Amino acid sequence: MAEVQARLEAAPASEAWRRTEVARDPQRPHPINFVDALFTDISEVFGDRCFGDDPAILAAMARFDGDAVLILCNRKGRTTRERMQFRFGSPEPEGYRKALRAMKLAEKFGRPVFSFLDLAGAYPGLGAEERGQGEAIARNLIEMSRLKVPTLTTITGEGGSGGALALAVADRVLMLENAIYSVISPEGCASIMWKDAGKRQQAAEALKYTAPNVAALGCVDDVIREPAGGAQADPVATFDVVRDSLRRHYLELKTQPLDVLLERRYQKFRTMARAYAVVPTH
Repeated sequence: MAEVQARLEAAPASEAWRRTEVARDPQRPHPINFVDALFTDISEVFGDRCFGDDPAILAAMARFDGDAVLILCNRKGRTTRERMQFRFGSPEPEGYRKALRAMKLAEKFGRPVFSFLDLAGAYPGLGAEERGQGEAIARNLIEMSRLKVPTLTTITGEGGSGGALALAVADRVLMLENAIYSVISPEGCASIMWKDAGKRQQAAEALKYTAPNVAALGCVDDVIREPAGGAQADPVATFDVVRDSLRRHYLELKTQPLDVLLERRYQKFRTMARAYAVVPTH
């Protein structure tokens, strides 16, 4: 058994797993780094007006190229203390409700919404479940799908499960080249399918969650190239490329009539990754 395990560990990593390791690199820029680099006049919104404030979610009014906008992102933290405070970037219900409160404010004042995510999933703690984690996520999915302003989401690292989707029902969903976007982590998938989290590389290939795979399914609108070695190798160059991509998509969205914008958003998610059965003719 030890010999088999050694061979597995020595085997070259799959392409999907290689990208997963790049996406999880501790030196990779966090969503908050993109916010600080791309926006000005940042003024944070606090609290969900229901239970409290979740520091794992940043909601803030800001400016992008001079336009007033709303930005949303999850915080992950660099130090041990920060990671504990932000629960490694996993929001509780208060975070999603704060984000929704901010989105409704943005809608009221006609401000587009930009979100940045490196989020493995919503926080699974008992308190979060007791305070309605599932309902908070579901409410965001409903409300964001019909928000009457342009919406743009950028997946910068991991985009996991409904925890990420609750902030990503957007007109344009962008994804960095080495990011991953999936319904479940490879470890979680392997534990369910094979009762062995060690088969994470096999699960990574099966999930088809890398940028090329997700783009082929129509789940993202643009894949943003990263410098050689990933965004962590040259964060400044990465910020510049992301800025250019956001400008291009934002300019396209801001010129669309509201009814067209909402219908296209609806149709986009209604038909996403649709599978068709082949019916024999005889």
